Amino acid sequence: MPVHGEIHTISGGFSGGGCTASQRKKYARAVMTVEVQEADQALDIDLVFPKADLRDVILHDNDPVVISVVTTGRKVHRVLVDQGSSPDMMFWSTFNKLQLSLDQLRPYTGCLYGFAGDQVEVYGHIELRTTFTDGVASRTENIKYLVVNAPSAYNILLGRPALNRLRAVASTRHVKMKLPSLGWTMITIISDQKEAKRCYENNLKTKRGVFTVTTRAPSEEGVARVAQERRPEPAGDVLEREIVGRMFKLGKSLSQGTQDQIAKVIARHLDAFAWSVSDMSDIDPNFLYHRLTMDPHV
Repeated sequence: MPVHGEIHTISGGFSGGGCTASQRKKYARAVMTVEVQEADQALDIDLVFPKADLRDVILHDNDPVVISVVTTGRKVHRVLVDQGSSPDMMFWSTFNKLQLSLDQLRPYTGCLYGFAGDQVEVYGHIELRTTFTDGVASRTENIKYLVVNAPSAYNILLGRPALNRLRAVASTRHVKMKLPSLGWTMITIISDQKEAKRCYENNLKTKRGVFTVTTRAPSEEGVARVAQERRPEPAGDVLEREIVGRMFKLGKSLSQGTQDQIAKVIARHLDAFAWSVSDMSDIDPNFLYHRLTMDPHV
């Protein structure tokens, strides 16, 4: 039977050994070895879903598990528990709502791929203290999130790294997630079914533009069109004039009065001009963003 394509889960991130080729090779070799690890007995409890967990469940058609967590002093809703995702992800809109600083982002040199195998833009990663609670007991852990620029109805996506770190188990039938606390008790976080339905519907409505880039030899017509679309140039001669310590070019044909008026306007709005990269520190990354895939520790 011919194969016309492949269907993937979200892959990449820090699971599978790491984000570099050498780390992944080391992880692959370690799969063939057996290492005995001592389990933390405080977290070694049975997580079970009895029939009683179905009593408060609204009849549903395969609803996802959507919970709330607390991080940076804020309660974050619409957190999707996704056991099929290899990274823990925070979306760029959530990063901004939490009022986090770009200085807190650490570079991420790997790649992140979506369900269709397309590469997802990653701004970096950030480690945040995240609290999981059911109102009675709670547990706080450091979760390392990849900050991604992608449309989503969710704020955070919890993948396998966080679930394994928490030793948590999620049940879509019971729409709950359970994890051990540090005091020999079990934390049961109930999914918000109404919120889960809204997120699922909104996620289906989210559309993303697709841009196709092709390479071909330029035609004579294209070259002529580019020549006609040159940047505008001064109609006549220009003269240089210093305004607040900066040199500007003004048309010679302008009267002295007009030149003085223009100079006053430029001086009043001098902060709107940029002469170096340091003058553009407040530009929104969604408008202009250039990312170098480099690890500063190398």
